[in-house]
Amino acid sequence: MTVSWFSPRDLDIRKRVRTKMARSESSNKMTSTVAFIAILFTIVSTGICSSQVPLVMWSSDGYSLPPLASPAAGHIISNVELMSYLNSFLGSTPQTVLLFLQDKLSKDDFTRYGGVYGNTQDSAFPNLASALQSSPSRLVLPALTWLGASAVPGLLQEKLGVSSINVDSDTLKHVHLNGSSNTLLVFHLPYSPGASQSCKEVLRNNDEIIGTALGIMRAQGAPYTAIYTGLMPSRVIEEPSLMVQSFMGRSLLQTEVTVVNPPLMFNGSGGPCIVLWAQNLRVQFENNDWKDLGPLTSNSSISTDGSFCNETNSKLVVDFGSSYRPYNPFRLIFSMSQRHYKVSARMWFTLDTVELEFNTSTVSYNASRGIYAPAEYSFHCQTVSSFQDALLVPRAQNASQWRILITDFQIQGFNVNETTNFSYASDCASFFTPGIWMGLVTSLVMLLILTYGLHMIMQLRSMDRFDDPKGPSISVPQSD
Repeated sequence: MTVSWFSPRDLDIRKRVRTKMARSESSNKMTSTVAFIAILFTIVSTGICSSQVPLVMWSSDGYSLPPLASPAAGHIISNVELMSYLNSFLGSTPQTVLLFLQDKLSKDDFTRYGGVYGNTQDSAFPNLASALQSSPSRLVLPALTWLGASAVPGLLQEKLGVSSINVDSDTLKHVHLNGSSNTLLVFHLPYSPGASQSCKEVLRNNDEIIGTALGIMRAQGAPYTAIYTGLMPSRVIEEPSLMVQSFMGRSLLQTEVTVVNPPLMFNGSGGPCIVLWAQNLRVQFENNDWKDLGPLTSNSSISTDGSFCNETNSKLVVDFGSSYRPYNPFRLIFSMSQRHYKVSARMWFTLDTVELEFNTSTVSYNASRGIYAPAEYSFHCQTVSSFQDALLVPRAQNASQWRILITDFQIQGFNVNETTNFSYASDCASFFTPGIWMGLVTSLVMLLILTYGLHMIMQLRSMDRFDDPKGPSISVPQSD
């Protein structure tokens, strides 16, 4: 056996060495943890800052933009790159710069509402497209960093050496442009779609402002350079890297919230008494094109003059004015009544007639056979038409010249609740549809066949007596 002796000094030295090693290991762990957090924060910040906005630049006949190579697919223009390009042509000669700065803008706005699939007549940017086509030089940057776009006004002020002037289409007429000095005119364009206006309507109104401003500049004969961009993206979809996804797990992409327009409501003396909703309200005269009046029912410009409601009758007059040319005025009149039925011991309301007034003529449809509901309920039907499975039956020969097709139709003419838009809906689709009846009858026939088969099997009897060859034979008496 070997025995080792240590002096108190040796023990103290060993203890100090162990303490230093433990502190070193703890320090290394803390350094690794801090480095990991820093790397993760950098990656997350990069993913968040990847949101971008487009930038469109063009010039009039008096100016020309320097050429720029088209950016590679997926490349995002940084603030430094944009500043380098602006330095290449700004400041050399006095210029007038028009900056159309929209609150929100994304390249998806051009894809969805720009008529890029051939339907140019439905484009929300006709004036912008015309300006780009007639411009001698233009530049389109589909992806500019969010921070770079918000810094465009400051970059232009710094490079031009002037302060920006906030103008609109009305004040631009009174602005005197001096061609011998730099001028920066800023047009603030709103982007606030809601119940009154859709995204397409907002973009179309902004495009009209751009067209009016460019028309004023052409009338004054002043050369200019125009820029159209946004302060922030209108649609942000985060695309984190694979490393972030491995730490954060699965994530769903952002979905656009569908804006539902409010129903058309008529207020009587005691509050709201008639409510109407239709996703699509299409009308057609003979072989002409269909006209959809559904979106106009939620517009405040629609008049309901002539409507009334009481305890037994109600009428809703929807006056579209000159929205359906060449007919002026163009109205739809819904007449309803309610009465007590002894069989059901309750009040029911019916949509008696639907009248269509155009110019000085009127056509009428009978709707009482299929459009009815308890007085406390509203009526709902996915499709209401006057030609296929018609719930609107023409009353006269001239009514067949018009075709009405209403999608997602709901109406209530009595007992409207002030806190909600509609009461419980009585749907036109009955509970026992033809398909349900066919399934029930087929199942019943198959059940009867199965029952009969089981009954026949249970009636089978096996032989209970057999002939023994060693014993006496079985005699079966026979009678004549």
